[in-house]
Amino acid sequence: MLEISKRHLAKTLTWRCIGTLDTLFLSWLITGSLLTGFQIGFAELFTKMLLYFAHERAWFQSKMTDSNKRHILKTFSWRAVGTVDTFLLGWVITGNSLTGLKIGGFEVFTKMILYFLHEKLWYRINYGLNQRKRNI
Repeated sequence: MLEISKRHLAKTLTWRCIGTLDTLFLSWLITGSLLTGFQIGFAELFTKMLLYFAHERAWFQSKMTDSNKRHILKTFSWRAVGTVDTFLLGWVITGNSLTGLKIGGFEVFTKMILYFLHEKLWYRINYGLNQRKRNI
């Protein structure tokens, strides 16, 4: 159990680095303010790490063995959670719901691609696993 938790923590941290940089960049482009980009990205560090860790633990319990189907379903379920969080943070920080919606809307596309690639990479890494059957 401890080894699995280390794996989930490592996945959480690597994904959060990628995700935060994407959010920061998109927020900066949409608002025109680097400071706002940093504010939204910084807030996400906390909310998304907690949400991602919970999502990862839930998916670990899944009995799905088809790796491509699993990666696609995980991508969509995480993106739903992540988009709602980004929309709310963008709205609260900028005070404008449309800005939050724009940031969240663009992230749907950028983050799904980045997340799918992240999942495929981590599926090939055995860190934190004693043994596993894989369909790669």
